[in-house]
Amino acid sequence: MGLVLLIITALSVLAGFASWSRAVNVVGGHLSSLHSRPVYHGLYALLLTALSGLAVALLFSILSGWFMNARLHASLPDELKKRSPLVQERLMIDARSLASGGVVGQATDDAVAKARPVLAAKYRHFLSVRKWSLMILATLASLLGFGWSYKKIAPAFRARNRSERIIRYALMASAAMAIIATFGILFSLIGETLRFFSHVPFYKFLFGTHWAPLSGVFDGKVDENTVGVLPLFAGTALITLIALAVAVPVGLFSAIYLSEFATPGVRAAVKPMLEILAGVPTVVYGFFAALTVAPFIRWLGEGVGLAVSAQSALAAGLVMGIMIIPFISSLSDDVINAVPQALRDGSYGLGATRAETVIRVVLPAALPGIVSAIILAMSRAVGETMIVVMAAGQGANLTFNPLEAVTTVTVQIVALINGDTDAGTAAGPAFSLGFTLFFLTLIMNLVALRIVEKYRQKYD
Repeated sequence: MGLVLLIITALSVLAGFASWSRAVNVVGGHLSSLHSRPVYHGLYALLLTALSGLAVALLFSILSGWFMNARLHASLPDELKKRSPLVQERLMIDARSLASGGVVGQATDDAVAKARPVLAAKYRHFLSVRKWSLMILATLASLLGFGWSYKKIAPAFRARNRSERIIRYALMASAAMAIIATFGILFSLIGETLRFFSHVPFYKFLFGTHWAPLSGVFDGKVDENTVGVLPLFAGTALITLIALAVAVPVGLFSAIYLSEFATPGVRAAVKPMLEILAGVPTVVYGFFAALTVAPFIRWLGEGVGLAVSAQSALAAGLVMGIMIIPFISSLSDDVINAVPQALRDGSYGLGATRAETVIRVVLPAALPGIVSAIILAMSRAVGETMIVVMAAGQGANLTFNPLEAVTTVTVQIVALINGDTDAGTAAGPAFSLGFTLFFLTLIMNLVALRIVEKYRQKYD
């Protein structure tokens, strides 16, 4: 694919320069005779050449990928065709890995072990044919775009209008990608979720208190009495609340200090240091929580006579709170700085102190943005996995004691999908957890938007 992009880029640049030169030559150097300047003729040729090649390359990649997957699935032995879709998909992933020279784990049975090398050889052949076909078709499409744009060059041709229209459509497509991605995530979860709820009542899943979805794995089915998600959401809520209890005051007070009280030199030094926390890998936070914070909490609890688990929600929540401080501090700082200075000057003119101005004028004006920052940090905490695995454990305990081990929704999704058990058995609970989490985070975002719309203040 990299070579194809290089060819398209080279042809596009060549088309741009050639069309620019032809536009100048068409009018004999009298540029006033052109409707559009030569640079727009070159831009139009460049865009048309690039988009023609990229469109064909993208379409061919999608169709050829679908064709390869269909052919590989059709070549599966009858025994494997009866397996669950996720088992078949894992086999395809292993075959692709073998075809590219990668290493795969041990096969679960003889049928899978025999099918892997055969599928890998077929996949390698498909890749070779696909590579050359993609290169030829994309090059031809780019050349056709080049030829079409080159032929259109004339004094009256509206190259500027055409170029701006192409750019506008490209911007619209970029804006639509977020919506398309959201619906793509939703539709990818719906199928397995509906299949799961056709066997397990929704109320037992949502209000059950026992989580052991793989207890019936050897029977090839899920026991409806072992898929209650209350312990998972209780653990998620507990850790998230602890994290917000740390991050909200620290982040908000940091933003207030940096915006209203710090000197420019202090602000220039402190704000980048706070934002560095956002770039620390979560596995580092997990190590810090498991090897430093959790033992310290246990030692401190035992010193006052409390029973503290080796892995606890408190340890995970505290470190997660440190991790999300930059989300609140940086966004809140930007929002507070966006409050018009005229409001502060008016407050000072009425005799208010700086503290009174911050509390009664600045913070109410910045409230929608601050709430949005908190919701964003909350969403980040809800989706965190590594810190919870290393510091809070994986036991599904229905408890609100922060000194005990708990687990979260995201941890259980990872455990189900990447476990050593039959993927088909784990698919239903995993996709259902993902759909429920998606729905809850969507509600949080809608609530944040509602708050912003309700309390937003517009200034001249």
